[in-house]
Amino acid sequence: MFAAMSVIWGIPYLLIKVAVGGVPVPVLVLCRVGIGAALLLPIAIRRRQLAVLLPHWRWLALFACVEIIIPWLLLTEAETRLSSSMSGLLIASVPILVAVLGRLTGGTDRLSPVRWAGLLIGLAGVGLLIGPGTPGGDLGAVGEVLLVALCYATGPLIASRRLGDLPPLAMTAACLAFASVIYAPLAALTWPSRVPSGQVLAALAGLAVVCTALAFVIFFALIAEVGPARASVITYVNPAIAVTGGVWLLGERLTMIMVVAFALILGGSVLATRPSQRKGLPAPGGRAPGSDDQPGLTELPQGGGPARLAP
Repeated sequence: MFAAMSVIWGIPYLLIKVAVGGVPVPVLVLCRVGIGAALLLPIAIRRRQLAVLLPHWRWLALFACVEIIIPWLLLTEAETRLSSSMSGLLIASVPILVAVLGRLTGGTDRLSPVRWAGLLIGLAGVGLLIGPGTPGGDLGAVGEVLLVALCYATGPLIASRRLGDLPPLAMTAACLAFASVIYAPLAALTWPSRVPSGQVLAALAGLAVVCTALAFVIFFALIAEVGPARASVITYVNPAIAVTGGVWLLGERLTMIMVVAFALILGGSVLATRPSQRKGLPAPGGRAPGSDDQPGLTELPQGGGPARLAP
């Protein structure tokens, strides 16, 4: 399941790059959220989980905005001018932004010197990507992807503090359905006049069925098996898959700057999201009950909800 999620949430950047060449941005996003909702809603209805969401509809709507409605539009728009591999690398800054936002919004997780060093290292990697000599795309597209990363960093805070006790699959299905309602009129205004190519249709199907509906089913099973902290480690693998797919399948250029930047972002993310030392830990060689050796995103949902939605 870990390997599947590492690949499944590493390839949306590639599929978006292919699909956006054949359909307008609102149509692409509607196809993804609409098909995803159509596949997940029946499962949530059969499990009778939707009713428990109603008292939390305001926070669910906000969560849907910062995890789906805004970022999926910005990311798709950015990839009309930016390579898929660059998009994946910039999104790799999400764990660093999660650590920063968690601290700025009153989180109790202490930033140790090691975690501060990780933040600075990771931010240096992002700075290297957007500095002079950056391959592919313009600063506007880069800014859009960084806004996407900020949205993805905000979502886990909302989920953990306001939605952590809700059933995750039902929550995802409801958010996708809400996004479908929002995007339907926009897609209707930009609907293509002819049927897209088979390659574009295949990319749309992959985004909706594999990278959205199937991905969440597997991700929730992974969380149930190993816990949210260990499951979130896929965040460190996804960018490498995104770069590999862009370079290998789309012929995108891989530069030494991108390689160094990825190493800095990845290393900084691991350090910045290390669990803080807490009182009451056992002596060296022991383990606290429920402790986890794997690094994870700070402020993860405690009820088993998703750390963040798909890219």
